[in-house]
Amino acid sequence: MMDKIKSFLGIAAAPDYAEMVKNGAIILDVRSPGEYAGGHIRGAKNIPVSDLVKQMGKLDKTKTIITCCASGARSGVAKAMLAANGFTEVYNGGGWNSLEGKIAE
Repeated sequence: MMDKIKSFLGIAAAPDYAEMVKNGAIILDVRSPGEYAGGHIRGAKNIPVSDLVKQMGKLDKTKTIITCCASGARSGVAKAMLAANGFTEVYNGGGWNSLEGKIAE
């Protein structure tokens, strides 16, 4: 019953980021190289949001992509940019510190 109410209200279940990563999702950190060097999720690919359009060809459209940044704002922009360019499985993971906690085993 609760699932029907959530569906009606447009409230989706939180994505299972850990499962996505286990299944090969790409973590795309869209912060600047300096921010990335200061700390990041191991294995994350760094393409600053300002360079994303130019470097989009480096990403596989068939893969699930989880974007992250410092707070979730730039990763939201990156998610929208990727979706507008034909990427179908893109999720805004928000801040990288928070996302790291969600994918930790």
